[in-house]
Amino acid sequence: MTADSPLRLLILGAHPDDAEFHAGGLIVRYREAGHTVKMVSLTNGQAGHFDTSRSANEMAAIRRAEAAAAGAVIGAEYVTWDIPDGELQPTLEVRERVIREIRTFRPDLVLTHRSNDYHPDHRAVGQLVQDASFMVRVPRVASDVPALDQDPVVAAMTDRFSVPSPLRADVVLDTSNEISTVIAMLSCHRSQVFEWLPHVEGLLDSLPEDEAEQLVWLADWYCSRTTWRADRFREQLIAKHGLERGKAVEHCEAYEISEYARQPDAALLSRLFSGSTT
Repeated sequence: MTADSPLRLLILGAHPDDAEFHAGGLIVRYREAGHTVKMVSLTNGQAGHFDTSRSANEMAAIRRAEAAAAGAVIGAEYVTWDIPDGELQPTLEVRERVIREIRTFRPDLVLTHRSNDYHPDHRAVGQLVQDASFMVRVPRVASDVPALDQDPVVAAMTDRFSVPSPLRADVVLDTSNEISTVIAMLSCHRSQVFEWLPHVEGLLDSLPEDEAEQLVWLADWYCSRTTWRADRFREQLIAKHGLERGKAVEHCEAYEISEYARQPDAALLSRLFSGSTT
């Protein structure tokens, strides 16, 4: 990576829609700046629905198509692996698959979940990426794909869990300008945002039938579940943007830099999370 070369961003999430829900603002910013983005769901998402008349294969196909459509909104690749939803484990086999993915894509920045999270699949991804971080440089591991000379920077996406420790906000971003595109991406995951998640939260009766009204509903739903971020990281936002703008930010993302991968200096950190090409 040179000072003016395009950046490469890889998101390793547990399920289709995790990438844009947790890191959509940065993803959109990268694509708007002309950088390369790849989103990977390690599971096929087949368990994410209440309609048990649909086979696992049918649900996996639906979610794979939805993910691809979400990526197409910004012109990014979005793939889903074949591991069943709810069955992801941090095994050696999957770790080597993660190593191969990182080596093949050669990202500058990798985003993933933390290893403490409500969902076992999220925890597994966080552990897998942590365990793969150094190994991407070891030639005799997964030796069918050439090892990297330097591992990428790895960061955990925003979450609100506090046990055993809360997320440390090494980076905060005002993502207010990107929110409409994030909503457009999320809307492609129709089986989730207009069916499964409203079902889980008892909100199906409040969902409009009109598609345009559904988008408004989705924006309200998403914002009601993410505006806590700006309040939690308000001091960092004010320190970064000044009092007036920092207090006004409604939508933000925060990232924790992994201690298990490349440690960026201030200049690299700023470049990776600004999307700047200079």
